[in-house]
Amino acid sequence: MPGPRADRLAVRLIVPGNVLHNSGGNAYNAALVRGLTAHGADVDVCPADGHWPVGSVEERRRLAGLLLDGGSDDGLDSAGAERAATPVTIVDGLVALGAPLEMEAAAAAGRPAWILLHMPLATHPDLEERALAAAAGVICTSSTTAAAIRDKHCPVPIHVALPGTDAAPPAAGSNPPHLVAVAALLPNKDQLLLLKALAGLTDLPWSAALVGSDSADPAYARAVRSVITRLGLTGRVAVRGELSGDALDEAWHRADLSLLISRAEAYGMVVTESLARGIPVVVRAGTGAVEALAAGSPGPAGPPGGAAAPDGGGGPSLPGVAVVLGADPSPLAAVLRGWLTDPELRSRWRDAALDARNRLPGWDATARTVLDSIAADRSGQNAPRSRTASCHSVAVPADGQWPL
Repeated sequence: MPGPRADRLAVRLIVPGNVLHNSGGNAYNAALVRGLTAHGADVDVCPADGHWPVGSVEERRRLAGLLLDGGSDDGLDSAGAERAATPVTIVDGLVALGAPLEMEAAAAAGRPAWILLHMPLATHPDLEERALAAAAGVICTSSTTAAAIRDKHCPVPIHVALPGTDAAPPAAGSNPPHLVAVAALLPNKDQLLLLKALAGLTDLPWSAALVGSDSADPAYARAVRSVITRLGLTGRVAVRGELSGDALDEAWHRADLSLLISRAEAYGMVVTESLARGIPVVVRAGTGAVEALAAGSPGPAGPPGGAAAPDGGGGPSLPGVAVVLGADPSPLAAVLRGWLTDPELRSRWRDAALDARNRLPGWDATARTVLDSIAADRSGQNAPRSRTASCHSVAVPADGQWPL
Protein backbone atom coordinates (compact mmCIF):
# COMPACT_ATOMS: atom_id res chain seq x y z
CA MET A 1 0.00 0.00 0.00
CA PRO A 2 1.48 3.40 -0.90
CA GLY A 3 2.37 5.73 1.92
CA PRO A 4 1.08 9.29 2.34
CA ARG A 5 1.94 11.80 -0.36
CA ALA A 6 5.08 13.81 0.28
CA ASP A 7 3.15 17.08 -0.03
CA ARG A 8 0.79 16.26 2.83
CA LEU A 9 1.51 17.89 6.14
CA ALA A 10 2.76 15.47 8.78
CA VAL A 11 2.09 16.31 12.42
CA ARG A 12 3.48 14.60 15.52
CA LEU A 13 1.39 15.37 18.59
CA ILE A 14 3.14 14.59 21.88
CA VAL A 15 0.58 14.17 24.67
CA PRO A 16 0.91 13.41 28.39
CA GLY A 17 0.68 9.74 29.15
CA ASN A 18 -0.10 10.25 32.83
CA VAL A 19 -3.54 11.88 32.48
CA LEU A 20 -5.82 8.88 32.31
CA HIS A 21 -9.19 10.43 33.17
CA ASN A 22 -11.35 12.19 30.60
CA SER A 23 -9.92 15.69 31.01
CA GLY A 24 -10.70 18.68 28.84
CA GLY A 25 -7.13 18.59 27.52
CA ASN A 26 -7.43 14.94 26.50
CA ALA A 27 -10.79 15.59 24.82
CA TYR A 28 -9.38 18.60 22.93
CA ASN A 29 -6.32 16.65 21.77
CA ALA A 30 -8.41 13.72 20.51
CA ALA A 31 -10.83 16.00 18.66
CA LEU A 32 -7.93 17.98 17.16
CA VAL A 33 -6.41 14.79 15.79
CA ARG A 34 -9.71 13.90 14.13
CA GLY A 35 -10.01 17.41 12.70
CA LEU A 36 -6.45 17.54 11.37
CA THR A 37 -6.87 14.13 9.78
CA ALA A 38 -10.12 15.24 8.14
CA HIS A 39 -8.20 18.18 6.66
CA GLY A 40 -5.72 15.77 5.06
CA ALA A 41 -2.86 15.88 7.56
CA ASP A 42 -1.00 12.73 8.60
CA VAL A 43 -1.09 12.73 12.40
CA ASP A 44 1.05 10.59 14.67
CA VAL A 45 0.07 10.70 18.37
CA CYS A 46 3.00 10.05 20.71
CA PRO A 47 2.17 9.60 24.43
CA ALA A 48 5.00 10.79 26.69
CA ASP A 49 4.92 8.72 29.85
CA GLY A 50 6.00 10.59 32.94
CA HIS A 51 4.96 12.55 35.99
CA TRP A 52 4.17 15.74 34.10
CA PRO A 53 4.59 18.59 34.49
CA VAL A 54 8.31 18.41 35.29
CA GLY A 55 9.12 14.74 34.94
CA SER A 56 12.19 12.92 36.15
CA VAL A 57 15.56 13.08 34.40
CA GLU A 58 14.84 9.79 32.63
CA GLU A 59 11.34 10.89 31.60
CA ARG A 60 12.67 14.12 30.15
CA ARG A 61 15.44 12.21 28.38
CA ARG A 62 12.78 10.13 26.64
CA LEU A 63 10.92 13.33 25.76
CA ALA A 64 14.11 14.74 24.22
CA GLY A 65 14.28 11.65 22.03
CA LEU A 66 10.73 12.24 20.83
CA LEU A 67 11.43 15.90 20.09
CA LEU A 68 14.59 15.16 18.12
CA ASP A 69 13.28 12.11 16.26
CA GLY A 70 11.88 13.76 13.18
CA GLY A 71 12.46 10.70 11.04
CA SER A 72 14.83 10.36 8.11
CA ASP A 73 14.97 13.06 5.48
CA ASP A 74 14.99 10.77 2.44
CA GLY A 75 11.25 11.06 1.88
CA LEU A 76 10.73 7.33 2.55
CA ASP A 77 9.32 5.57 5.58
CA SER A 78 10.82 2.43 7.12
CA ALA A 79 9.12 0.28 4.48
CA GLY A 80 10.48 2.37 1.62
CA ALA A 81 7.11 3.97 0.85
CA GLU A 82 6.81 7.63 0.04
CA ARG A 83 5.94 9.67 3.12
CA ALA A 84 5.44 13.24 4.16
CA ALA A 85 8.38 15.52 4.90
CA THR A 86 9.84 15.97 8.40
CA PRO A 87 6.78 16.40 10.61
CA VAL A 88 5.71 19.45 12.52
CA THR A 89 5.92 18.57 16.20
CA ILE A 90 3.27 19.87 18.60
CA VAL A 91 3.69 19.21 22.32
CA ASP A 92 0.91 19.44 24.88
CA GLY A 93 1.80 22.20 27.32
CA LEU A 94 1.46 19.87 30.30
CA VAL A 95 4.55 18.10 28.96
CA ALA A 96 6.43 20.97 27.31
CA LEU A 97 6.29 23.69 29.96
CA GLY A 98 8.20 21.69 32.54
CA ALA A 99 10.91 20.60 30.08
CA PRO A 100 12.70 23.77 28.89
CA LEU A 101 16.08 22.08 28.40
CA GLU A 102 14.56 19.56 26.02
CA MET A 103 12.61 22.25 24.15
CA GLU A 104 15.80 24.30 23.81
CA ALA A 105 17.75 21.28 22.55
CA ALA A 106 15.14 20.65 19.86
CA ALA A 107 15.28 24.31 18.78
CA ALA A 108 19.09 24.24 18.69
CA ALA A 109 18.90 21.16 16.45
CA GLY A 110 16.69 23.03 14.00
CA ARG A 111 13.52 21.21 15.04
CA PRO A 112 11.67 23.63 17.31
CA ALA A 113 8.35 22.26 18.51
CA TRP A 114 5.03 24.02 18.84
CA ILE A 115 3.35 24.11 22.24
CA LEU A 116 -0.37 23.38 22.49
CA LEU A 117 -1.16 25.32 25.65
CA HIS A 118 -4.28 24.40 27.59
CA MET A 119 -3.24 26.12 30.83
CA PRO A 120 -0.16 28.03 32.02
CA LEU A 121 2.22 26.32 34.44
CA ALA A 122 1.60 28.55 37.43
CA THR A 123 3.71 26.45 39.81
CA HIS A 124 6.94 26.78 37.80
CA PRO A 125 6.95 30.16 36.01
CA ASP A 126 10.70 30.09 35.29
CA LEU A 127 10.48 26.74 33.54
CA GLU A 128 7.42 27.91 31.62
CA GLU A 129 9.22 31.06 30.49
CA ARG A 130 12.15 29.18 28.99
CA ALA A 131 10.01 26.51 27.35
CA LEU A 132 7.80 29.12 25.68
CA ALA A 133 10.84 31.01 24.42
CA ALA A 134 12.22 27.85 22.80
CA ALA A 135 9.01 26.97 20.95
CA ALA A 136 8.33 27.46 17.26
CA GLY A 137 5.06 29.04 18.35
CA VAL A 138 2.26 28.64 20.85
CA ILE A 139 -1.30 27.55 20.12
CA CYS A 140 -3.55 28.47 23.03
CA THR A 141 -6.89 26.78 23.51
CA SER A 142 -8.50 29.93 24.93
CA SER A 143 -8.14 33.70 24.74
CA THR A 144 -7.79 33.66 28.52
CA THR A 145 -4.62 31.57 28.31
CA ALA A 146 -3.27 33.63 25.41
CA ALA A 147 -3.75 36.83 27.39
CA ALA A 148 -1.94 35.31 30.36
CA ILE A 149 1.20 34.44 28.42
CA ARG A 150 1.14 37.69 26.43
CA ASP A 151 1.31 39.44 29.80
CA LYS A 152 4.54 37.49 30.39
CA HIS A 153 5.99 38.87 27.13
CA CYS A 154 6.26 35.52 25.38
CA PRO A 155 8.67 36.15 22.46
CA VAL A 156 7.23 33.63 19.95
CA PRO A 157 4.03 33.76 17.86
CA ILE A 158 0.85 33.15 19.85
CA HIS A 159 -2.31 31.85 18.20
CA VAL A 160 -5.72 30.96 19.63
CA ALA A 161 -7.58 27.84 18.49
CA LEU A 162 -10.75 27.69 20.55
CA PRO A 163 -12.28 24.28 21.26
CA GLY A 164 -14.93 23.15 18.85
CA THR A 165 -18.20 21.51 19.80
CA ASP A 166 -19.90 18.41 18.47
CA ALA A 167 -23.53 18.86 17.49
CA ALA A 168 -26.00 17.27 19.92
CA PRO A 169 -29.80 17.11 20.29
CA PRO A 170 -31.42 19.51 22.79
CA ALA A 171 -31.76 18.08 26.28
CA ALA A 172 -35.28 17.19 27.39
CA GLY A 173 -34.72 18.14 31.02
CA SER A 174 -36.50 16.71 34.05
CA ASN A 175 -39.28 17.38 36.51
CA PRO A 176 -38.30 18.34 39.16
CA PRO A 177 -35.30 20.23 37.69
CA HIS A 178 -32.09 18.25 37.41
CA LEU A 179 -28.66 19.84 37.86
CA VAL A 180 -25.48 18.29 36.51
CA ALA A 181 -21.80 19.03 37.21
CA VAL A 182 -19.62 17.28 34.65
CA ALA A 183 -16.03 17.32 35.90
CA ALA A 184 -13.57 14.96 37.53
CA LEU A 185 -13.82 14.98 41.32
CA LEU A 186 -10.84 17.23 42.02
CA PRO A 187 -10.22 20.06 44.51
CA ASN A 188 -9.96 22.62 41.71
CA LYS A 189 -13.43 21.70 40.46
CA ASP A 190 -14.76 22.54 43.96
CA GLN A 191 -17.61 20.05 44.16
CA LEU A 192 -17.51 20.47 47.96
CA LEU A 193 -18.55 24.12 47.60
CA LEU A 194 -21.38 23.07 45.28
CA LEU A 195 -22.61 20.53 47.81
CA LYS A 196 -22.63 23.13 50.56
CA ALA A 197 -24.70 25.43 48.35
CA LEU A 198 -27.14 22.64 47.53
CA ALA A 199 -27.52 21.82 51.21
CA GLY A 200 -29.28 25.16 51.66
CA LEU A 201 -31.87 24.33 49.01
CA THR A 202 -33.44 21.17 50.37
CA ASP A 203 -36.77 22.96 50.84
CA LEU A 204 -37.09 23.07 47.03
CA PRO A 205 -37.64 20.19 44.58
CA TRP A 206 -34.54 19.27 42.54
CA SER A 207 -32.02 16.50 41.94
CA ALA A 208 -28.34 16.64 40.95
CA ALA A 209 -25.59 14.44 39.57
CA LEU A 210 -21.81 14.69 39.75
CA VAL A 211 -20.45 13.14 36.56
CA GLY A 212 -16.70 12.66 36.28
CA SER A 213 -13.78 10.53 37.33
CA ASP A 214 -13.72 9.54 40.98
CA SER A 215 -10.28 7.95 40.65
CA ALA A 216 -8.20 11.00 39.64
CA ASP A 217 -8.01 12.04 43.32
CA PRO A 218 -9.42 9.22 45.47
CA ALA A 219 -9.07 11.18 48.73
CA TYR A 220 -11.11 14.08 47.38
CA ALA A 221 -13.71 11.68 45.97
CA ARG A 222 -14.06 10.12 49.41
CA ALA A 223 -14.49 13.58 50.92
CA VAL A 224 -17.25 14.36 48.39
CA ARG A 225 -19.15 11.21 49.25
CA SER A 226 -18.71 11.85 52.97
CA VAL A 227 -20.07 15.40 52.68
CA ILE A 228 -23.09 14.19 50.69
CA THR A 229 -23.95 11.91 53.59
CA ARG A 230 -23.17 14.44 56.32
CA LEU A 231 -25.27 17.19 54.70
CA GLY A 232 -28.24 14.89 54.21
CA LEU A 233 -28.04 14.96 50.40
CA THR A 234 -28.17 11.20 49.87
CA GLY A 235 -31.03 10.56 47.48
CA ARG A 236 -30.73 14.09 46.09
CA VAL A 237 -27.15 14.06 44.72
CA ALA A 238 -25.79 11.07 42.79
CA VAL A 239 -22.09 10.46 42.21
CA ARG A 240 -22.10 8.85 38.77
CA GLY A 241 -18.38 8.49 38.09
CA GLU A 242 -16.92 8.90 34.62
CA LEU A 243 -19.50 8.19 31.92
CA SER A 244 -19.25 7.78 28.16
CA GLY A 245 -21.41 6.79 25.23
CA ASP A 246 -25.11 6.28 25.84
CA ALA A 247 -24.76 6.69 29.62
CA LEU A 248 -23.22 10.14 29.21
CA ASP A 249 -25.78 11.12 26.59
CA GLU A 250 -28.55 10.09 28.97
CA ALA A 251 -27.03 12.17 31.80
CA TRP A 252 -26.95 15.22 29.54
CA HIS A 253 -30.47 14.59 28.25
CA ARG A 254 -31.92 14.73 31.78
CA ALA A 255 -30.20 18.00 32.68
CA ASP A 256 -31.86 21.41 33.05
CA LEU A 257 -28.81 23.29 34.36
CA SER A 258 -25.06 22.66 34.17
CA LEU A 259 -22.49 23.89 36.70
CA LEU A 260 -18.74 24.43 36.35
CA ILE A 261 -17.45 26.37 39.35
CA SER A 262 -13.75 25.51 39.09
CA ARG A 263 -11.38 27.77 41.01
CA ALA A 264 -9.26 28.01 37.86
CA GLU A 265 -10.33 27.17 34.31
CA ALA A 266 -8.62 28.04 31.04
CA TYR A 267 -11.83 27.63 29.05
CA GLY A 268 -14.14 24.86 30.24
CA MET A 269 -15.20 22.70 27.29
CA VAL A 270 -18.02 21.29 29.37
CA VAL A 271 -19.66 24.72 29.14
CA THR A 272 -19.94 24.62 25.35
CA GLU A 273 -20.88 20.94 25.50
CA SER A 274 -23.79 22.03 27.71
CA LEU A 275 -24.77 24.84 25.36
CA ALA A 276 -24.68 22.42 22.42
CA ARG A 277 -27.59 20.68 24.14
CA GLY A 278 -29.44 23.88 25.01
CA ILE A 279 -28.51 23.58 28.70
CA PRO A 280 -27.69 26.88 30.47
CA VAL A 281 -24.60 27.01 32.68
CA VAL A 282 -23.48 28.57 35.95
CA VAL A 283 -19.72 29.26 36.05
CA ARG A 284 -17.32 30.98 38.41
CA ALA A 285 -16.49 34.59 37.53
CA GLY A 286 -12.84 35.39 36.89
CA THR A 287 -12.11 32.10 35.11
CA GLY A 288 -11.86 31.16 31.46
CA ALA A 289 -15.25 29.49 31.72
CA VAL A 290 -16.76 32.97 31.30
CA GLU A 291 -15.32 33.03 27.78
CA ALA A 292 -16.92 29.67 27.03
CA LEU A 293 -20.27 30.81 28.42
CA ALA A 294 -20.35 33.63 25.86
CA ALA A 295 -19.05 31.48 22.98
CA GLY A 296 -22.37 31.19 21.18
CA SER A 297 -23.90 34.49 22.24
CA PRO A 298 -24.39 37.37 19.80
CA GLY A 299 -22.29 40.48 20.26
CA PRO A 300 -18.93 40.92 22.00
CA ALA A 301 -18.07 38.39 24.68
CA GLY A 302 -16.33 40.88 26.95
CA PRO A 303 -12.92 40.40 28.54
CA PRO A 304 -11.79 36.81 29.03
CA GLY A 305 -12.39 35.60 32.56
CA GLY A 306 -14.46 38.65 33.36
CA ALA A 307 -16.78 38.95 36.31
CA ALA A 308 -20.54 39.11 36.26
CA ALA A 309 -23.00 40.31 38.85
CA PRO A 310 -23.45 37.75 41.64
CA ASP A 311 -27.24 38.14 41.75
CA GLY A 312 -27.93 35.50 39.12
CA GLY A 313 -29.45 37.94 36.67
CA GLY A 314 -26.97 37.30 33.89
CA GLY A 315 -27.57 39.28 30.71
CA PRO A 316 -30.51 39.30 28.33
CA SER A 317 -28.71 37.00 25.89
CA LEU A 318 -26.39 35.10 28.25
CA PRO A 319 -27.25 31.40 28.66
CA GLY A 320 -26.53 31.37 32.39
CA VAL A 321 -24.39 33.46 34.70
CA ALA A 322 -20.88 33.88 36.08
CA VAL A 323 -20.98 34.05 39.87
CA VAL A 324 -18.40 35.76 42.04
CA LEU A 325 -17.30 33.03 44.44
CA GLY A 326 -14.81 32.53 47.22
CA ALA A 327 -15.08 30.02 50.04
CA ASP A 328 -18.64 31.06 50.95
CA PRO A 329 -21.34 28.98 49.22
CA SER A 330 -24.05 31.61 49.83
CA PRO A 331 -23.70 33.46 46.49
CA LEU A 332 -24.01 30.20 44.57
CA ALA A 333 -26.95 29.08 46.71
CA ALA A 334 -28.68 32.42 46.02
CA VAL A 335 -28.23 32.03 42.26
CA LEU A 336 -29.55 28.48 42.29
CA ARG A 337 -32.52 29.43 44.47
CA GLY A 338 -33.37 32.25 42.09
CA TRP A 339 -33.22 29.90 39.11
CA LEU A 340 -35.28 27.20 40.82
CA THR A 341 -38.02 29.60 41.93
CA ASP A 342 -38.25 31.94 38.92
CA PRO A 343 -39.81 30.30 35.84
CA GLU A 344 -39.14 33.43 33.78
CA LEU A 345 -35.41 33.29 34.56
CA ARG A 346 -35.28 29.58 33.72
CA SER A 347 -37.04 30.23 30.43
CA ARG A 348 -34.72 33.11 29.54
CA TRP A 349 -31.57 31.11 30.18
CA ARG A 350 -32.94 28.11 28.31
CA ASP A 351 -33.89 30.22 25.28
CA ALA A 352 -30.43 31.81 25.26
CA ALA A 353 -28.78 28.38 25.44
CA LEU A 354 -30.91 27.05 22.57
CA ASP A 355 -29.97 30.13 20.55
CA ALA A 356 -26.27 29.75 21.38
CA ARG A 357 -26.14 26.13 20.20
CA ASN A 358 -26.71 27.32 16.64
CA ARG A 359 -23.62 29.55 16.74
CA LEU A 360 -21.02 27.26 18.30
CA PRO A 361 -18.07 26.47 16.00
CA GLY A 362 -17.23 22.86 15.24
CA TRP A 363 -13.89 21.07 15.55
CA ASP A 364 -13.33 21.61 11.84
CA ALA A 365 -12.74 25.30 12.63
CA THR A 366 -10.31 24.40 15.41
CA ALA A 367 -8.23 22.18 13.15
CA ARG A 368 -8.27 24.78 10.37
CA THR A 369 -6.98 27.42 12.78
CA VAL A 370 -4.12 25.17 13.89
CA LEU A 371 -3.15 24.42 10.29
CA ASP A 372 -3.34 28.10 9.33
CA SER A 373 -1.16 29.01 12.33
CA ILE A 374 1.51 26.53 11.32
CA ALA A 375 1.35 27.67 7.68
CA ALA A 376 1.68 31.33 8.67
CA ASP A 377 4.78 30.57 10.71
CA ARG A 378 6.32 28.51 7.92
CA SER A 379 5.81 31.32 5.44
CA GLY A 380 7.85 33.63 7.67
CA GLN A 381 10.31 31.11 9.02
CA ASN A 382 13.27 32.78 7.32
CA ALA A 383 12.79 35.87 9.44
CA PRO A 384 15.17 36.05 12.42
CA ARG A 385 13.55 35.25 15.74
CA SER A 386 14.92 35.56 19.22
CA ARG A 387 14.54 32.49 21.38
CA THR A 388 15.59 34.15 24.60
CA ALA A 389 12.88 35.02 27.08
CA SER A 390 12.52 38.73 27.75
CA CYS A 391 12.38 38.13 31.50
CA HIS A 392 15.16 36.71 33.64
CA SER A 393 16.31 33.18 32.92
CA VAL A 394 17.15 30.46 35.36
CA ALA A 395 20.36 28.56 35.90
CA VAL A 396 20.46 25.04 34.54
CA PRO A 397 20.96 22.52 37.37
CA ALA A 398 24.15 20.49 36.95
CA ASP A 399 22.25 17.22 37.27
CA GLY A 400 19.47 18.29 34.93
CA GLN A 401 16.89 17.82 37.69
CA TRP A 402 14.58 20.75 38.45
CA PRO A 403 13.51 21.25 42.07
CA LEU A 404 9.84 20.45 42.76
